[in-house]
Amino acid sequence: MSNALMSRKRVRVAGVLFALAVVASLPVLSRDAPSWPDSQLTRTQAVALLQTFNADLLSHPSATLTLEGWCDAHHLADTAKITAQRDHIEKPLSADDRQLMGIGADEPVRYRRVKLACGGHVLSEADNWYVPARLTPDMNHILDTTDQPFGKVVAELHFRRETKSAETLWHALPEGWEISPALPGASRSLAIPHQVLRHKAVLYDGQGRPFSLVVETYTSELFAFPAPPVATTPR
Repeated sequence: MSNALMSRKRVRVAGVLFALAVVASLPVLSRDAPSWPDSQLTRTQAVALLQTFNADLLSHPSATLTLEGWCDAHHLADTAKITAQRDHIEKPLSADDRQLMGIGADEPVRYRRVKLACGGHVLSEADNWYVPARLTPDMNHILDTTDQPFGKVVAELHFRRETKSAETLWHALPEGWEISPALPGASRSLAIPHQVLRHKAVLYDGQGRPFSLVVETYTSELFAFPAPPVATTPR
């Protein structure tokens, strides 16, 4: 084989290797997180969806079950099951929050921080302080040794939830949108911030005793499904 032919072959091989390296370096787009077009209609739909989810949270005692219902309704996973990803850190309960829960400064309190996910989508990041003396030994053991969602572990307490605050962190429609020209449609993707909604709530057992304080921050992964279709008017 001539030197010229060998040289051309090396060039072709190098070119193929370079192309493969470029392809490997490209970001992988997830089919599970489709982008939404940035239009006034889509933003209005996002507002309606977020407020619907907020209303569901306010009307049900278990955030875990509410998230499972949302996951199922919007097909975020083949099986709508919430899993908890635990962060093993410590965070003391403030004096104001102890007062909110009606417990003394010396009452033992445990802390649990988890990410609640469905089908690989982290839907909520939750801080949870709870009074172990007001749970059963089996509940405390499960909470200490597993990543099971808190709401499912304590379900036998037949608890109720009292929301202390509900804060919308993302306002999809800009101020004054109703008297401003409509936003352009579908020319770019809608940018949704990571944090969209935050709730602070106290959980009470069947005897009316507060046993848990939760601060739940809900994420943009709530919208990890295709944008609602636009209905067409028949001519």
